[in-house]
Amino acid sequence: MRSVLADTGPLYALVDSDDRYHAEASQQLAQLQALDLSVIVLQPIFMESYTLILRKLGKSKAQAWLHELSRGVDLVNPTARDYEQARQRVASFPDQAITLFDSTLATLSQQLDTPVWTYDFHFGVMGIQVWRAG
Repeated sequence: MRSVLADTGPLYALVDSDDRYHAEASQQLAQLQALDLSVIVLQPIFMESYTLILRKLGKSKAQAWLHELSRGVDLVNPTARDYEQARQRVASFPDQAITLFDSTLATLSQQLDTPVWTYDFHFGVMGIQVWRAG
């Protein structure tokens, strides 16, 4: 089964109709579904996205997102080794503000040979394959 790893940007944009990427994220999700690509969400990205939705859009939107997400994605929990590799990756880019969330996602992207669905330029900086609607 083919898949993509989702970053927080598209996950948040799908929920916030005022987000500048909302329309793009909605179109991309439709394309992912049409291509029968599964969406994988790492537990740290899941928690980061939920927190962002909760803080910016409120409890009811966050709860609805939790319910919807549980039906449509595969959740993956990185290992301690994955987190250590992510820490090392951050250290290897001292001139960039790369988060541990993104670095962990990059680590799993390489391990699984799976592109990342993101709007964040840091994945390109890290040499990670980014999924683009085509």
